[in-house]
Amino acid sequence: MTGWTPKLIASDMDGTLLRSDESVAPATLEQIRAWGEDGVPFVLATGRPPRWMLAIREVLGEGRAVCCNGAVQLDLGAFEVLHEHPMPVEVLQHVTAGLRRAQPGTWFAVEYGLEFRHEPVYQPRWDVDAPGVAQATLEEMTQAPVAKLLARHEDLPRAEFLDLVAETVGDLATVTNSSSDAMAEISAKGISKATGLADVCTDLGLGPADVVFFGDMPNDVEAFRWVREGGGRAVAMGNAHPDVLAVATDVTTTNDEDGVARFLAALR
Repeated sequence: MTGWTPKLIASDMDGTLLRSDESVAPATLEQIRAWGEDGVPFVLATGRPPRWMLAIREVLGEGRAVCCNGAVQLDLGAFEVLHEHPMPVEVLQHVTAGLRRAQPGTWFAVEYGLEFRHEPVYQPRWDVDAPGVAQATLEEMTQAPVAKLLARHEDLPRAEFLDLVAETVGDLATVTNSSSDAMAEISAKGISKATGLADVCTDLGLGPADVVFFGDMPNDVEAFRWVREGGGRAVAMGNAHPDVLAVATDVTTTNDEDGVARFLAALR
């Protein structure tokens, strides 16, 4: 891996930077800090909303985070939104109505920055009683632009439901997935981790050829393609989904084997 040095290090969080216990390995932090001292910044690119970034902020201290699959760019240190690409109300209403017609058992939730709203029947898997989390009707949830729309089905197989969502949404919005559940993550048209990382690179005067990006799930695929086609390094974790492995330039060890740290150390 000699002969190439990144000017920006970017990484997904869950299943990539984080171990299964949601900790960041000391070796990984050591590499991030060492590269930072050499002038190479580190940025997160995650499906997580800004409200889930407080814990990692305490670990990293500062830097940037591309949240909600590219819809929000966050300054971790100041905890301020730098860029935002929300889904317009008219698209949000059209998409939810179409999905409800296509599969009445589909239930919705939305991310508004630090706020999360979900239909009463929708079953959140995390932070059910956290501040900013509340129930709402679909009509109430679709009155303002959202960073991310979540569509979930409790009975259909994951692949079947994701195919149904993709077919129903068409080119009105961007559909992806980062979990083993039958849950689709829907963003504004054209928005992905790739566009989020492109925003960061524009701000820093860099391009995809300067980036090494680590990921493991289908919501990383567009960013992998952007990095790979631009001449950078798209590094799949050893535990990565087959769709990610198919577009990777490199493969490292699993998140629990500190794959990010191992790859970065080998680049030095």
